[in-house]
Amino acid sequence: MADFGKIPSSATLNINPFKAHVDDEKLQQFKQLLKLSPIGPACFENTNCDRRFGVTREWLTNAKQHWETDYDWRKCEDRTNSFPNFKATVKDNKDNDIEVQFLALFSEKEDAIPIAFYHGWPGSILEFYDLLDLLRSRYSPQDLPYHVIVPSLPGYCYTSGPPLDQDYAVDIASSAMHNLMIGLGFGSGYLAQGGDLGSFVSRYLALTYEECKGMHVNLMMVPPPENARELEMDELEKEALPRGPEFYDHGFGYNLEHGTRTATIGLVLSASPLALLAWWVDCEARFCPLGLGADFV
Repeated sequence: MADFGKIPSSATLNINPFKAHVDDEKLQQFKQLLKLSPIGPACFENTNCDRRFGVTREWLTNAKQHWETDYDWRKCEDRTNSFPNFKATVKDNKDNDIEVQFLALFSEKEDAIPIAFYHGWPGSILEFYDLLDLLRSRYSPQDLPYHVIVPSLPGYCYTSGPPLDQDYAVDIASSAMHNLMIGLGFGSGYLAQGGDLGSFVSRYLALTYEECKGMHVNLMMVPPPENARELEMDELEKEALPRGPEFYDHGFGYNLEHGTRTATIGLVLSASPLALLAWWVDCEARFCPLGLGADFV
């Protein structure tokens, strides 16, 4: 198998190989907690209204059964570990040490372009596995045009969490991601890509650090101009325009909860994998046309 794990000689960080693995005991505890998690009682909102009021009871029942009987976490671990996988400790702009776990496909080309891919919430580095598979199937380390870096953001997956005595905002987390890229030897320039939370990280990097030469985001929420109805638009744009106000009126509840009652929702979701699943699905459905019952199974 081609070795995409050769760290650039210009790297200054102490970088160590990493292997994803959950102890059997913890995995069994998780499965038992899932098994004991009850499905809430049926009501009008979760049985008759598609997804207008959130996830349906039928969907959650089927998802729980699949999770208990068919899903294999070890296969997910194997796929994670099929990529070059590392950990390195970096500083953020508040002088905190953050132990960052990241996947990488390093190129041996001298002119390879470094690109960092940042996940969102709900989400993780799993969002980029298909991309990594595609790149390593098409290229070898000798001709890969990019250095591809996929880090877990602070507090996600195998990256250490933020300190308990600070309100850890996007700018601080982004500074740690920047220092990771610089420490990997990409001080002459790199690019950033992200969606959801990762789009905010990408924007902060591009606006703040000279070394971040550009960004691409797949989430950019901007208000429509006052004369939007008078603008020349194609049919797709005309269809999409009303979804903005519709989202703020009917699909923004999760965001208000996250932003105003962070402690409460964090404790609730940490207490039950089934609750976390229901919330995750509801958040993922937020950009789908309302009432269509988008299926995420």
